Amino acid sequence: MKKPVTEHTEWPGFHGANQGYVEELYEQFLQNPNDVDPEMKAYFEQNQHNRKATNPAVDFSTPVTGNMSENPAKIAAVLRYADYIRSNGHLSAKIHPLSSGSLDNQWDDFEMWGLTEEDLNSVPVGLVCPSAPPNIKTGKEAFQYLKKVYTNTIATEFEHISQLDEKEWLRNKVESGALIPQIKNEKKIGLYERLAEVENFETFLHRTFVGQKRFSIEGLDSMVPLLDEVIASAVHNDVETINIGMAHRGRLNVLAHVLGKPYEMIFAEFQHAPNKELVPSEGSIGINFGWTGDVKYHLGIDRKIKSGTTANIRLTLANNPSHLEFAGAVVEGFTRAAQDDRGLRGYAKYDPVKAMAILIHGDAAFPGQGIVAETLNLSRLPGYKTGGTIHIISNNTIGFTTESIDSRSTRYASDLAKGYEIPIIHVNADDPEACLMAARLSFEYRSRFGKDFLIDLIGYRRFGHNEMDEPMTTNPEMYKLVHNHPTVKELYGKKLKAQGVLSEKKREEIEENINSILKSANEKVPKAEKGREKEPDIPEVVEMGIPRIKTGVPANILKKINSELLTWPEGFTVFSKLAKILQRRQDAFSENGKIDWGLAETLAFSTILQEGIPVRLTGQDSERGTFAQRNLVLHDSNTGAQFSPLHTLPDAKASFSIHNSPLSEAAVVGFEYGYNVFAPETLVLWEAQYGDFANAAQVLFDQFVAAGRAKWGQKSGLVILLPHGYEGQGPEHSSGRVERFLTLAAENNWTVANLSSAAQYFHILRRQAKILKQESVRPLVLMTPKSLLRNPLVAADPAQLTEGSFEPILEQPGLGSNPEQIERIVLCSGKVSIDIAEQLDGKDSDWLHVLRIEEIYPFPLDELKERLAQYPNLKEIVWVQEEPKNMGAWTFVEPRINEAAPNGIKVAYIGRRRRSSPAEGDPNIHKLEQARIVHEALSKGGNEDGRN
Repeated sequence: MKKPVTEHTEWPGFHGANQGYVEELYEQFLQNPNDVDPEMKAYFEQNQHNRKATNPAVDFSTPVTGNMSENPAKIAAVLRYADYIRSNGHLSAKIHPLSSGSLDNQWDDFEMWGLTEEDLNSVPVGLVCPSAPPNIKTGKEAFQYLKKVYTNTIATEFEHISQLDEKEWLRNKVESGALIPQIKNEKKIGLYERLAEVENFETFLHRTFVGQKRFSIEGLDSMVPLLDEVIASAVHNDVETINIGMAHRGRLNVLAHVLGKPYEMIFAEFQHAPNKELVPSEGSIGINFGWTGDVKYHLGIDRKIKSGTTANIRLTLANNPSHLEFAGAVVEGFTRAAQDDRGLRGYAKYDPVKAMAILIHGDAAFPGQGIVAETLNLSRLPGYKTGGTIHIISNNTIGFTTESIDSRSTRYASDLAKGYEIPIIHVNADDPEACLMAARLSFEYRSRFGKDFLIDLIGYRRFGHNEMDEPMTTNPEMYKLVHNHPTVKELYGKKLKAQGVLSEKKREEIEENINSILKSANEKVPKAEKGREKEPDIPEVVEMGIPRIKTGVPANILKKINSELLTWPEGFTVFSKLAKILQRRQDAFSENGKIDWGLAETLAFSTILQEGIPVRLTGQDSERGTFAQRNLVLHDSNTGAQFSPLHTLPDAKASFSIHNSPLSEAAVVGFEYGYNVFAPETLVLWEAQYGDFANAAQVLFDQFVAAGRAKWGQKSGLVILLPHGYEGQGPEHSSGRVERFLTLAAENNWTVANLSSAAQYFHILRRQAKILKQESVRPLVLMTPKSLLRNPLVAADPAQLTEGSFEPILEQPGLGSNPEQIERIVLCSGKVSIDIAEQLDGKDSDWLHVLRIEEIYPFPLDELKERLAQYPNLKEIVWVQEEPKNMGAWTFVEPRINEAAPNGIKVAYIGRRRRSSPAEGDPNIHKLEQARIVHEALSKGGNEDGRN
């Protein structure tokens, strides 16, 4: 075969290099005529049949007969035509239920490609479609077949995938006919019955609970059988856990029909009846209730089912707040937790076959919310991958009242996925058989390649955004079509009747049976009792708080661990400067030895692992530590090989996983929260590079970490490490925004601490590990230091780790020996405590005492009262902080300090004035302000409580 020759196209009126430019505009015109300039559009419409395709060897305007193999230009044209169909078939596919999906003219314009009908008949089938079925005999039939498989009610996009083996596999699946529905009659009847269950359930809710919101699935009814097919494929391939994340639309239907939530429980929620009485006693369905609760279309569920291959299949639909897409990252965390075996030392052993995630997205939310891109980016990262997530866009072509033209800049809602090389299949929701084919392909791809797959399920929304909304107000043209469009149950029933598969008698039996079940379930619901409603009570175990726990570790164990942490593999070369720093830790337990923050943390992790509790730590640069304080992953300076000393501790009984995260906060916090919820026995820590960076994850803190237990009964012991402290590094490198976490602090929902001692850090981490399996478990928010990481005043004596436990309040050493002389009590927290301690040396301080509030929430009110009562001549109490007055802890602690203060004692503030920005940008001004704050704290009469 001769080498193909580059083709050229001549357009009337254009010459030279302009010809190529015009050809590019023409390709754009073919895809969407309205995307090109109006003058060029008119030109193409007039001249597209007058252009000449030429090359130095062949004039395509003249038909060439004879052996096709002797015509390389013809072969090139055939290949271009076939690839055009593959790449652009989706543009003409019948994937939109509310439109005709008519084909574009270029599909049959052979002259445009320099081909004739004779050429098409003479070309080998294998050149056009190597995977064509045996009944395809000619090149023309092959082209017709390609058009059929690429422009039907299923359309594919995978040209953006760079891996040739994946692309070829997908192409073979499509072109071999695997996506052409071939379903037995029994399966068809079952599919109709499923669609009837879906529609009749919504109809029953609509008639029985008039005007109540339910965010119905109608218009996307095929989502339920699609999910059925994905789950069935997973179960038959030994997947043990399936986690689903979705927003509101269709949620009640998925809960009822995919997760098996009893109808009567859902009806009870509509009637405000006591649905806790309806939880099945056998425990096959696990439902957790928080004390404040949530609306019915936010709630999740756990279900255990049995199959022939696996005894227990866990099926979970995650709780979801109104922040639509944020649950996706949480579900990915669920799934990785289910895939990891944490029972052995080293990294947790990852097995992607054990669990799978399904994420259902809205068509407006998928391209519109940045958390989606953050979560997609996790899909192939070592610490976050889950072996391929199946994404489904529940595409009703509208978001609230906003149509696609105003909600995205892309052709499809799914286009974001192309950047992550995720295969995309668009499927018409009015063709339920095609939906099953899409489901099968998605699972097969996931199983074979371990990567994400996206199904764009295109339907419509039968009612408004919710059932109280009138969509004709804002979307009249769309809803004229919707109101005249039959449901998928009607369409499929007519199809089966025409095929002789479903008789009218059988259809009526199905309808009567479903309606009878719905009516019976509603009758089981207890009647709502008048006066039953009352303000919810916090569970007593939560209200009591965390008990005092001894967390000291014997000195001999700590010494042994410390030595083991400095034992590296033979031949492993640690960077010389780092090796010297680490070797200094060898003397930590000798006479006058000190344990800095980083070593205290490592010893805490080590002892936790020895107690059989797995540890997972992630964050931006967490392996080394943003401030080079951690170094738990060492790199051989000659080979780049990695080694973590926590992976070889002889007495470790659980895994230690540590990963640098992507430059993401929201998705990673969601992932780690989900991991911890699903693996509650694991100490999971997320670390921000700087505390302020947690701002980008605020939705996760607000809707999940802070409130998840009260809303959903969803317990978490997640640890959040936020570097915090004013060192003159500017606004974004100073504050961990402790005020935001304190604003959300209530009902003992989490612990917020700002520590000033490495020993305190050691003890609070160990305390957190010990409560993970207890009802008193709650998240831990820690303001961690930066400049204090190596400060000798923060370092601990070994004895401080071997005895005692975490203390909510610490006293400044060397002060307060004569309580009767004390006139001022300085209360402070975190780094400013050490700034004050550094300035105390040599000053007249008999009249002064300093108490450090290490645990700000729950506030140690009773303990503070007892301590303040010890000073009979006390005249004033001052709260000292680095942060501006409207930030930091002041507004939270001020009423509590006043409550603790003896009668008549003034409580004053020392710190920065109120500001809109957290810190100064000029380091010199910072130093002046910091010096002033400390000076006022240590000077009699030194406070300016009225600072604005």
